[in-house]
Amino acid sequence: MLRKSLKNVRVADFSQIGAGPTCSMFLGDLGADVIKVEPPSGDIGRGLGPPWVADNVSSVFVAFNRNKRSICIDLKSEQGLRAAKRLVQSCDVLIESFRPGVMDRLGLGHGEVSADNPGIVYCSVSAYGSTGEAARLGGVDGIVQAESGLMSLLGDEGQPPSKVQAPVVDVTTGYVATIAVMAQLYQRQATGFGGYLDVSMLGAAVALQQSSLTGFLGDGELPGRLGSAAPYSAPNEAFPASDGWIMVAAYQGGRWERLCEILERTDLAQDPRFETSALRVRNRQAMRAELGGAFSRHPCAYWLERLMARDILCSKVCDYADLIENPAVAHLELITSLTDDLGRSHRVPGFPVNSRESQSLPHRAPPRLGQHTLEVLSELDFTAAEAAALVTTGAVFADRSASPAETA
Repeated sequence: MLRKSLKNVRVADFSQIGAGPTCSMFLGDLGADVIKVEPPSGDIGRGLGPPWVADNVSSVFVAFNRNKRSICIDLKSEQGLRAAKRLVQSCDVLIESFRPGVMDRLGLGHGEVSADNPGIVYCSVSAYGSTGEAARLGGVDGIVQAESGLMSLLGDEGQPPSKVQAPVVDVTTGYVATIAVMAQLYQRQATGFGGYLDVSMLGAAVALQQSSLTGFLGDGELPGRLGSAAPYSAPNEAFPASDGWIMVAAYQGGRWERLCEILERTDLAQDPRFETSALRVRNRQAMRAELGGAFSRHPCAYWLERLMARDILCSKVCDYADLIENPAVAHLELITSLTDDLGRSHRVPGFPVNSRESQSLPHRAPPRLGQHTLEVLSELDFTAAEAAALVTTGAVFADRSASPAETA
């Protein structure tokens, strides 16, 4: 089973908020033992909201932190730092998202860590990479959406800049980092050595725009802001029905002609302005006016039934309430439930590969801050007295919240 494929891999995750935690979450989904190393104040993501879920827990934190354990360590404490170094020596993977240089100053940089643990895969996630003038700069999802040019593609001409409201750069960076970590672990089987991975949010954001940026590099023309439309094909955009919007892709395979028949506008199929997809792109505004007028005569359901019957790709433009009622979402089990030891439950998007099989195994709920501190210290061969001393001095914090079963 895919969910158990990394069951012998241990990950120390020093990252926060979205990009690094996405990577460590997917590694945890695949069976890795992910130990989330948090400062006494906790992952910054714990405080981001609204929205809040289940007892005022940040939805941002819940979204990116399933299948992890939490150890809370004060890395500014000499004793805490020693505990962190002992943890890292036991790990196969380290993920961190500090600004370049911070981990080196702590004695947890790649050079020092790999000297003691040559097999470790060390993944640094940052806004602009670990070298160069921009490395000193911080960045978050929205800033990198702006800097990467992504925001220049979104919305309509003449409107203020728009961003993707879901943190798409954070998540894409996490995907990229996961691929890199998996590849390095595979290579380690042959060499016995880990390696250093420099993953930047800017790099992920540029890669996300593969086709549109390639077009600009080829012809030098800045892409326009087209709202819902694809710049390379038409019709491939949303049109207003009488009760909402419907997205239609009918630009190849005879679909344009069939669309014109369904809309009772067969004259458009003969119009020389619309003879090919390329011509329809060139004459998009005229095409949009003709099709928009036709679609607005009936509701979405009317059009969806007729379009699907003729194999024309289409969908209502859905909101999240529509999404969770989609039978395909239920069939694929794309939403999973996480229940912690205090009985709090969260519903989140689950692991998306082999999703029905993946969701058949329970996921560990996002941890409370320091929930597993004593457990992890014990695994690192700290005695109970030594662990208690670390707690007393403030080098570590241990959450001792009892579950209902323990208080019964």
